[in-house]
Amino acid sequence: MKVMIMGMDGYLGWTLGMYLADKGHEVSGIDNMLRRKMVAEIGSQSITPIKSMEERLDAYKKASGNDLTFYKGDLTESAFVNLAVKKEEPDCIVQLGQIPAAPYSMIDVEHCNFTQVNNIIGHNNILFAIKDNVPDCHLLKLGTMGEYGTPNLDIPEGFFEIEYRGRKDKLPFPRQPGSWYHLTKVHDTWNLMFANKIWGIRATDVMQGVVHGLNTPQMVNEDLLTRYDADEVFGTAINRFCAQAVVGHDLTPYGKGGQTRGYLALRDSMQCFTIAIENPPKEGEYRVFNQFDETYSVNDLAERVSKVAQEYGLEGKIWNIPNPRLEAEEHYYEPDMEHLPNLGFKPTNSLEDELHITIPKLMEYKDRIEAMRHTIDPKIKWTA
Repeated sequence: MKVMIMGMDGYLGWTLGMYLADKGHEVSGIDNMLRRKMVAEIGSQSITPIKSMEERLDAYKKASGNDLTFYKGDLTESAFVNLAVKKEEPDCIVQLGQIPAAPYSMIDVEHCNFTQVNNIIGHNNILFAIKDNVPDCHLLKLGTMGEYGTPNLDIPEGFFEIEYRGRKDKLPFPRQPGSWYHLTKVHDTWNLMFANKIWGIRATDVMQGVVHGLNTPQMVNEDLLTRYDADEVFGTAINRFCAQAVVGHDLTPYGKGGQTRGYLALRDSMQCFTIAIENPPKEGEYRVFNQFDETYSVNDLAERVSKVAQEYGLEGKIWNIPNPRLEAEEHYYEPDMEHLPNLGFKPTNSLEDELHITIPKLMEYKDRIEAMRHTIDPKIKWTA
């Protein structure tokens, strides 16, 4: 199968490119290297030393014998996107090429607008490129469980049945995004549903939980590592906790620490994407997959990271700090996930097993964590 990955230089994109190529798929990708620039902008760096794309492609070819085709360009430029899609004629496009950070979008009006233009316009350009060049192509769009928010109801996979004033209907589950970034994901969902309605684009809308971890079987040497961020902007809670533990920084859940989300390991995110790619939707079908392994509160995550860290001689002290975000710190959270397990998804490791891989690997890069340590504590606030 020919698969094109938008955002192939990213945490998920680089990992997925190697993962799919190892399974025999013909993989191409696009990136404008924006993630590297944004991380540098806030004074941080990837904890793992990541090579240039040219070096990555060469290293992967030497390690595996497989080729990855790469185009450097901006998804907000419609002519470029159209040309690349027309040239490659992919069977599936995986849309990972977006700014993936709620805090970045909340810095100020410029960062809010930049995030919204980059994410929404880039996504729309892909929709039109599919319609004009490869109308039977399957678009796998990365959404987020954050689109749903934290309703006091179970969260279905995309749709639910409702009865109101004596009438029933099946409708999209309400969205309650928590940042300007999450709003872009909601816009993308509506735009994708509309494109499916008028053009019949095959679509899988993946509402993914928080991804953690550092290593997959394809990362056989340092030249093939994906990036790993732990700053306040691009670092997820669990990845940040792991880095904090390595340098003796307190693990810092925000507020009461009852914020609960779905989490899954990087290797299992790759497994889920691959299952969705290899089991495409029917012609004209729009489907939604909730994608996670287990749900945890941030306090629970901190306690588990602390426990594993102590096994490696690290202190792992926990200190709940004031919450810079405007969010419920205690809430009900019960999302469904049936579609991917029905297609064969089975988690690879327990959370603790994955932490036993991540923490000792991060210890190799303690100096790099120290160098970006000043970017870990939150400074960006949701309210004035």
